Amino acid sequence: MKLEQIYELNIECGIRSDLRGVPAVKKQLERVRMQYQTLSKEAQANFDTELLINPYTDSRLLYGDLDTNVKKVLAGIDMQSGEVAIADRIGNIDLIIAHHPEGKSLAKLDEQMHIQAEILAAYGVPINIAQGAVKERIAQVSRKLHGENTERAVDAARLLDIPYLNAHTTCDNLSASFIKDALDKAKPQYVSEIMSVLKSIPEYQIAEKQGTGPMIFAGAPGNYCGKVVVTEFTGGTNGAKQMYERMAHAGIGTIISMHISEEHRKEAESNHLNVVVAGHMSSDSLGMNLFLDELEKRGVEIIPTSGLIRVSRNNSKNKKTKKLLK
Repeated sequence: MKLEQIYELNIECGIRSDLRGVPAVKKQLERVRMQYQTLSKEAQANFDTELLINPYTDSRLLYGDLDTNVKKVLAGIDMQSGEVAIADRIGNIDLIIAHHPEGKSLAKLDEQMHIQAEILAAYGVPINIAQGAVKERIAQVSRKLHGENTERAVDAARLLDIPYLNAHTTCDNLSASFIKDALDKAKPQYVSEIMSVLKSIPEYQIAEKQGTGPMIFAGAPGNYCGKVVVTEFTGGTNGAKQMYERMAHAGIGTIISMHISEEHRKEAESNHLNVVVAGHMSSDSLGMNLFLDELEKRGVEIIPTSGLIRVSRNNSKNKKTKKLLK
């Protein structure tokens, strides 16, 4: 595959699995195009034109020639300078795919958080309230990121001349959609039944063996689920803790999350919400795997590292996955 095809496929996967729905994403892109057209020539010259085709600021090609032919990929959750050096040591790596953002993708992570407000609105939280709460949290994240050394891993890739791609919200969308579909099909009544659904998924089964399987952070196995929502899987990073009260008022009973801070957990618990944390690396791996499977189907070899629990769904008799599950 050409690197350009991989990049385009990454964005396509993110859009078609976006919990907001494809029409909402297309509307976002159209709004950006209209905004761009109203700018002066000077402002257009400084505009991030990639936003015209890619709605995910944290899922970017950070280094590399789009015409590069890609046969072998080194993929992982955190692909920092050490992992870039590993790619160079292995040799013949045509592309590094990182899940967690680096470079410009990390610097613009806060710009993805508006997605959270739109997803919450779809679950019944008034959009003006959701937007207001998320806005404050976006500002906090933006200030925190401003002082980060965002270019370290990308500089390493550039020095060693290895193309580097980020797949963050795109893959988080894939995992969120996968989990939502599984829960919608199962229709759990109790929190324990949610746990059973999650533990039927290979990535979480393997994480369980590693000591990081799904956990109930608030609530109890025998609690009724109520309305189950997958609101803390995508949208950059953790949202505003003030949202939990509003979520309870909207009739939400159980939140499925990748990870949650103790401060957020206490706020959810005080509002009588169940919180099931599926797992961070395992959930990230699920989304990455769904994307990497698409590359594998097209003849690209995948080498996993850096916490990526590689499960290929292209072969139901995957020997490596069976070995990990033992």
